Amino acid sequence: MSRPTLIALKTAVWIACLAPFCWLVWAAFTNNLGPNQTGAIAFFTGRATLRLLAITLAISPLRRLIPRLAGLIRFRRLLGLFAFFYATVHVLTWAALYNNFNLHNMLVDVARRRYITAGMAAYLSLLPLAITSTAWSIRKLGGKNWNRLHTLIYVAAICGVAHYWWQMKPGVLTPLAITVVIAALLLARPILAGLQRRKARAIATHA
Repeated sequence: MSRPTLIALKTAVWIACLAPFCWLVWAAFTNNLGPNQTGAIAFFTGRATLRLLAITLAISPLRRLIPRLAGLIRFRRLLGLFAFFYATVHVLTWAALYNNFNLHNMLVDVARRRYITAGMAAYLSLLPLAITSTAWSIRKLGGKNWNRLHTLIYVAAICGVAHYWWQMKPGVLTPLAITVVIAALLLARPILAGLQRRKARAIATHA
C-alpha cells in the first residue's frame, strides 16, 4: 500500500468515525435530539461504541479469510481508539448528565444496577487498551504480553452487549443484530485458528 493511498484511507476513516459525533453535537446544539436529549446522547454513543468494536473485531478474521485485505491491520488501532472515544463520551454522559458527577450516586448505580455494572466493566476493559495503544507500549510490554492484554477487547465486547440488553424492556430486540454480529466475530477466531493449525499440520505432513 503506497503512502498516499494509506494517508487517503486513514483520512477517510477519521472522517467516517468523527462524522457521527459531529452530527450529534450539531443536533444537541440545535435541539434536534427529541424530548429526551440525555437519553438520545447515551444511546447514540453507546451504539457507536459497539459498532466500532465490531468493526475492530472484524479485521483479524477478514485478514485470515482474504489475504488481500492484510493491510486492514493498519486501521485496527485507530478504530479501537475511536471505540474508546465514543465509550468515554457515553460514560461522561452518564456521569455528568444523569449523576451530575455525584460520586456517591455513581457508586450506587454501579453496585445496584446490573446494566451499569456491565457497562462500567466494558469501559474499564477498554481503558488499558487505549493506554497501551502506542508502539512504545508494545516494545515495553513485549509482543506476547501486549497481545494477552489486548484480549480484553473480547471482555469489553461481551460486557457491552450485556449492558445493552439489560437496559432494554422485556421483549425489545433492538440489541439482537449487534449481538449476532459480535458473537459471530468472537466465534470466528477459534474456528479460523483451528483451521489454520489443521492446514499447517497437513503441510508439515506432506513436506
